[in-house]
Amino acid sequence: MLNGLWKLTWVEIKVFVREPMGVVGSLGIPVIMFVVLGRLFGPGVGSVSAAAAAAPPFNVAILAAIIIAIGAVLSLISIISIYREGGILKRLRATPLSPLTILGAHVVVKLLFTLLGMALLVLAGRRFFPGAMQVNLIKFAAALLLGTLSILSLGFVLASIVPTARFAQPLGAAVLYPMLAVSGLFFPLERLPPVVRIVAQAFPTTHAVSLMKGVWDGSGFAAHWGDVGALILIFAVCSAISAKVFRWE
Repeated sequence: MLNGLWKLTWVEIKVFVREPMGVVGSLGIPVIMFVVLGRLFGPGVGSVSAAAAAAPPFNVAILAAIIIAIGAVLSLISIISIYREGGILKRLRATPLSPLTILGAHVVVKLLFTLLGMALLVLAGRRFFPGAMQVNLIKFAAALLLGTLSILSLGFVLASIVPTARFAQPLGAAVLYPMLAVSGLFFPLERLPPVVRIVAQAFPTTHAVSLMKGVWDGSGFAAHWGDVGALILIFAVCSAISAKVFRWE
């Protein structure tokens, strides 16, 4: 199983890098946005050590990290839809590879590129904002990967119901980006109407942002077990739903 997973993962990596625009959109754009917005809003880049007057209205690094995660999910929805429409999923399902291996390879690829995107953000931060990114990178990476995994599970639900590849990106964007808008990254959740606040708690982006904020400001996982539990719960629920409704052809 592991041998098959590795081989299929390697194939999916090569397929992904053969599309330059996908690589640039998933990895390059968030880094460029991070540098541009960081320069625009000041040298703090969301650092709690920066002066209040110089601090941006939102954490640019967390925004860029979440954009990388969402980009991975949009890419997943598109590729699954293209594979289904082209009959590739059907042919893969007919091989000795298990469904878990086939779909797991896509998850591994997206998590790997999420880590690569974060590494590029760190390099850019240390190059353009030296001393501003005082954060535990291992914990931040763990928070980002957990958030990405939870969002990916929602992506599988969307990939299961999207009718054709043509609608994959628009449908994914229409669902995911509004979730980011009410995630608490740009303004406190307390400012939202009560009903919207309750709905926002069901979104993985809300808990991913809260967890990464906690790691960034030093409170860490210990103060955000609720967010960790919510991300795991969303992953479990969405995985169960996608297992029921996923279509191979």
